[in-house]
Amino acid sequence: MYTKDIHISDYNYPLPDERIAKFPKTERDTSKLLLYEHGEVGEDVFYNLPSHLPEGALMVMNNTKVIQARLHFRKNDAQGQPTGALIEIFLLEPAKPRDYEQMFQQRECCQWLCLIGNQKKWKEGALTRVLTVNDETYNLTAVRKGEVGTSQLVEFTWSTSSHSSSNVSFAEILDAVGELPIPPYLNRETQESDKTTYQTVYSKIKGSVAAPTAGLHFTPRVLDAVDARGIERQEVTLHVGAGTFRPVKSETIGEHPMHTEYIAVRRETIERLLAHNCQAIAVGTTSVRTLESLYYMGLKLEDNLTLSADDLHVCQWEPYERTATITPRKALQNMLEWYDRNGETVLHSSTQIIIAPGYDYKIVKMLITNFHQPQSTLLLLVSAFVHGDWRKIYDYALAHDFRFLSYGDSSLLIP
Repeated sequence: MYTKDIHISDYNYPLPDERIAKFPKTERDTSKLLLYEHGEVGEDVFYNLPSHLPEGALMVMNNTKVIQARLHFRKNDAQGQPTGALIEIFLLEPAKPRDYEQMFQQRECCQWLCLIGNQKKWKEGALTRVLTVNDETYNLTAVRKGEVGTSQLVEFTWSTSSHSSSNVSFAEILDAVGELPIPPYLNRETQESDKTTYQTVYSKIKGSVAAPTAGLHFTPRVLDAVDARGIERQEVTLHVGAGTFRPVKSETIGEHPMHTEYIAVRRETIERLLAHNCQAIAVGTTSVRTLESLYYMGLKLEDNLTLSADDLHVCQWEPYERTATITPRKALQNMLEWYDRNGETVLHSSTQIIIAPGYDYKIVKMLITNFHQPQSTLLLLVSAFVHGDWRKIYDYALAHDFRFLSYGDSSLLIP
């Protein structure tokens, strides 16, 4: 069957609510670890993961950091007091400036693409709220600037109550008033503990609105054991968007619009991939999407080495509509040449890639991942990786008391 004709109903399974982990294990690395190797299924505990990995391999993990992307405002009443309807503004991605690092350094004004909760109650006018940062009082204002696709463009401005120039960044504003966005299927309010447990221990680069959850199981002792086994670690950045939770509502996946996510890959990572025969152990589906996108970026460069970083964006169906005419090594060598021609040490681009049965993996040879929602694009990615054998894995997990989704247990998949 052609990939676009896949029926998402074929990727359903029963997931009772009690099997969804609402909170993580007290000790991250004591989660269960399902082992799938060449069709055989077993289990262990996550802290033993390194013993199941080949010595001297290359592991790639996503170092994105979840931002406190939910902002709540009250509409002003007739007296100008914030006692009206509660409006939630959910930050999706930067609009002005578009660069994440520059965005979080802004000190007076910025614009984001957002989702708005209770939008009918906010038809016009500005929303304001007062906050305190470093013992200084600030006024934060939000103004809707129009629709952009399915999102709303919102401009934020902030200044001290005396209206003097602000000396705090937008990152500090979010830390002061933002709320960490935990997944909707947890059906609970964000708690203080989530600020720690919903971040990987190696998270660094702010920008995600959801955690790369396969990495949540890692602890310093597991990372030390990975290093002791001679496994090299490289980090990439993919900022996880809210689209990761978007259900597939169409009957076939060919009608499902895949969300775009922004990636950053250092030149050194390309070099290390080449040194490891273009093969990697991916921690999580976000690392998979980044690594596999690199091949198609290198394929574009085979035709034109002068492409810009934006031109290297990987479209949703590109892997299925374009013949893979070069080896992964040649693709990554093209990437190295692109860095050198442009005097860059980091590639900042984006990907919309959808990985589903029919996809031929180019770089990822082993996958560490959690258990995903029924009828999701992430389950399609797993199915493609294990050559359609996903039901054996999920049936085992359901029968052996594994915990599911973001705060659930983990698996090591070796097809």
